[in-house]
Amino acid sequence: MQSSTLTQILSFRLDIHTGSGDDLQTGCLEARRIRNETNRLDRQGWNWDDIKPAVVDNADHVNNTSQLIVDKALGEIETHHDNKDDDWGRPYPYIDGVYPMVMNHGEGYRLFPEDHGTVRFRITATRGTHVKGELRGSPDHFDRLRTAFTDEEWRVGTAEVVHKHDEWRLHLTVTHETHRVASKHDADTIVGVDVNEDCIALAAMSRSGSMKDSVVFEYPSVKEQRHEFFTKRKRMQKANQTAFETVVQTEERDYVHDCLHKVSRRVVEWVSQFTDPVIVFEDLKDMRDSIDYGTRMNRRLHSLPFATLQDMVSYKAAWEGIPSDEVDPEYTSQRCPRTECQHTERANRQNKRFKCQQCGFQDHADRKAAVCVVQNWLERETGNVPSLETLPRVRKVRRAASGRGGAADSHGPISGSGVTDDGMSARPAMRAREELKSVASAMQD
Repeated sequence: MQSSTLTQILSFRLDIHTGSGDDLQTGCLEARRIRNETNRLDRQGWNWDDIKPAVVDNADHVNNTSQLIVDKALGEIETHHDNKDDDWGRPYPYIDGVYPMVMNHGEGYRLFPEDHGTVRFRITATRGTHVKGELRGSPDHFDRLRTAFTDEEWRVGTAEVVHKHDEWRLHLTVTHETHRVASKHDADTIVGVDVNEDCIALAAMSRSGSMKDSVVFEYPSVKEQRHEFFTKRKRMQKANQTAFETVVQTEERDYVHDCLHKVSRRVVEWVSQFTDPVIVFEDLKDMRDSIDYGTRMNRRLHSLPFATLQDMVSYKAAWEGIPSDEVDPEYTSQRCPRTECQHTERANRQNKRFKCQQCGFQDHADRKAAVCVVQNWLERETGNVPSLETLPRVRKVRRAASGRGGAADSHGPISGSGVTDDGMSARPAMRAREELKSVASAMQD
């Protein structure tokens, strides 16, 4: 086991008793002005060490809050500079929307837990203006917040006031300073992960190389919705009607973010069933440099939130004490997983179907790639790839479906599919269908 510092964001609705939402609106508009002023001075070539005092001295927030807003704005600019080779644009000025107020506990905002379970708040909207009331939220978030107040290994950190879905909310961070996470070197189960634009495939294997289980979580709606949002923006740009373009971008971001949160939670729940697991991802840091499939395909793949989904899974897994790791992804989608074959060729993969052109081995292409991720990890960690001849049939589960959940794939003749007598195919058909129904139903909750 090893100690790790983990931070969680808790979200609460603000039930205002003293003051009003107009006061919070004024505070967020002042935060917007601070953010835009920081951006303007950077454009003029000011030194960053000179920007902060110049902006803070003229702000209508308490100094600490103004400093945090400037830091957030400078962070956006720094992200632009770090990624401008990938055509990341400079942050646009906020014109119509509000900008979150960023505050430290005890200075910009303060929370007061009560004996009967409620938590009161006081927020300094602007200098001398206070908004007071009670927090409303889920029991899980309240439990985590109370732990942060009572346990000396926890602390309450910064918070942001945001206006979302016609209500004012407080997003605050709580940090566990010494959270225990297992060591990846002690893992008994290695879970390979292959992330795609419409699904995430997982393969759980033991150190001896035997397959424990595998599953493919599908989320085709993310791909479909992102394409619809892209089409909307292009039509607005063509008609020179870009007033609501930011609104469309926000809707897309919120939709994708929500879907990825649900998928990542299901992934961690599935991984948690195994003994001492480690989650192994493909190292994607150089992925953009290796993709060049034409303008349309490059746009689709470059904008996919691969890293975001990996970060969400790693983050949620760490809270459960499960470690994560990365390996070189080279040829994981093209290589035959059979130890005695290992034939690598682009023609082996056709969409979601993998068929080795040399030995005839067939499998679901994404699950097979997850198996190769495990093999790469075992070879790096132990210097040995355990013998692998067959794989059980893979399960596919849709995150949301209009009808019955996905069923097992058909891979052709059993002799070529890697299905063994103790795999999924050995179960009675009715039992398999009922299991898939229950899993699909759980995914829709």
